Amino acid sequence: MREQEYLYHVYILTNKHHTVLYTGMTGRDLFRIIDHKKKLVAGFTSRYNINKLVYWEEFDNVYDAIAREKQIKRWSRKKKIALIELYNPKWKDLFEELMLKPRYRSGG
Repeated sequence: MREQEYLYHVYILTNKHHTVLYTGMTGRDLFRIIDHKKKLVAGFTSRYNINKLVYWEEFDNVYDAIAREKQIKRWSRKKKIALIELYNPKWKDLFEELMLKPRYRSGG
């Protein structure tokens, strides 16, 4: 039997006008992003309509993902924006693109 592979994601979400940034980490693949998009996460993201995925990284080690999330959270807004614009200069919602990856289409 093959050992199940777990992937962890660090992500940055924003709102429609890019005025608020939220950094998070999940081991639930894209389900956490869906929770934010549907406002199922009570608190900060639902209050400020934060539901646009503008940056994400994938890790196979939970400790690396947690460390990266903490690192990004400590950054200034300016540095977070520079990271987003390096990989996503048009601030596109990357959720749909991520959903098209074979790993997510097949459910894992």
